[in-house]
Amino acid sequence: MTAVHNGRAAVGLTVAGIRDALRPALDRLAATANEREAVRDYAVADVRELAEAGIALAGIAVEEGGAGGTVRDVVDLVIEVARADSSVAQALRSTFLIAHQAVNRPDLPQRDLVLARLRNRDLFAGTANERTGGASGQTYATARADGEDWIVNGEKYYSTGGLYASWFSTQAVTEDGTLLRFTVPVDRAGVQLLDDFDAVGQRLTASGTTRFTEVRVAAAEVTTAGLIESVPGNPWAGSFAQLYLAAVQAGIAARAFDDAVRYAREKARPIKHSSATASVADPYVRETIGEIAARAQAARAVVLLAAEQLHENRGLTGERARTAGAAAAVHVAQAGVIAIESALRAAELLFDVGGGSITDRAHGFDRHWRNARTAANHNPRQWKQAVAGAYHLTGEDPPTTGLF
Repeated sequence: MTAVHNGRAAVGLTVAGIRDALRPALDRLAATANEREAVRDYAVADVRELAEAGIALAGIAVEEGGAGGTVRDVVDLVIEVARADSSVAQALRSTFLIAHQAVNRPDLPQRDLVLARLRNRDLFAGTANERTGGASGQTYATARADGEDWIVNGEKYYSTGGLYASWFSTQAVTEDGTLLRFTVPVDRAGVQLLDDFDAVGQRLTASGTTRFTEVRVAAAEVTTAGLIESVPGNPWAGSFAQLYLAAVQAGIAARAFDDAVRYAREKARPIKHSSATASVADPYVRETIGEIAARAQAARAVVLLAAEQLHENRGLTGERARTAGAAAAVHVAQAGVIAIESALRAAELLFDVGGGSITDRAHGFDRHWRNARTAANHNPRQWKQAVAGAYHLTGEDPPTTGLF
């Protein structure tokens, strides 16, 4: 049966079908990731192909034009994208977050419009972050009234995925101190996307500065303006966002495993004092590959298990929602710790399957550690461990900052 949503036909969209449609683009991303990073070449065509395959619709209900997948299905797709190119997976994070919100929040501002844009295969970006020297979370971007519209000026940083996106969401402060949240097209006059992200890893996530210079925001584009938002039964709204980061780490660990196996089979030579005539028979290479495989498996397993818990929490209300939400936030935090440490360890062990030539810059194997390290710095895992420990010892709820 064919359903039509917003002018686009959804012909039997399924998670399996999406996965199959993604494969050619993922293969190209995996084959070109190292070279593209070296010359700062964004995979615009391949990312567009992922979007056209309906990747962001994997978890949207069938009756709303999606594939009806579970949280596990969605996160499993993210791992596969990150396995091909973790920068691309990171760049798609805002799109997946808005899709997840549309599923879980019937009260999401402009929900019907968001769903229509997702069905249209649009990509999203957005951030509230600023590099102003003020306290973390402080907003200095300004919005002044102009009739029913607003004129916005300011700069936002960590605009992950901005160069791929059609829509950008952020916030500014009005003259009376009201926080204004809004979404505008990235090609709006006065919106400038700067490719100035300069981290050691995740270099092609398009996470640079977004500059607003006299940008007109229509009243209809404002999602909230000084509204007192109701406190949900489950206030840990950031659990999926954090699980997404853990899924990126699981993909990095998987890619480190892929490259270690390939190098040992095709490139490596046994050292002079090895008891083996081929690296694949060297007991220490085998041991190393075994540990990398275990690390990659552990990362994927904890991420998928946490995804299942998040899915089970859907539809809960009241005290049940709060109790399950706190438990899930801790579960996700613990998964994040294991995924981060597994990716970092797998990326380090990769170099133990070869000799000096495995460090040649042409291979680009150092990017796996750099990518894992950069993604890990979003939220320090020491905080995750401490929060989990407090929860288990005293029953203390995790913070509701969105980082758990």
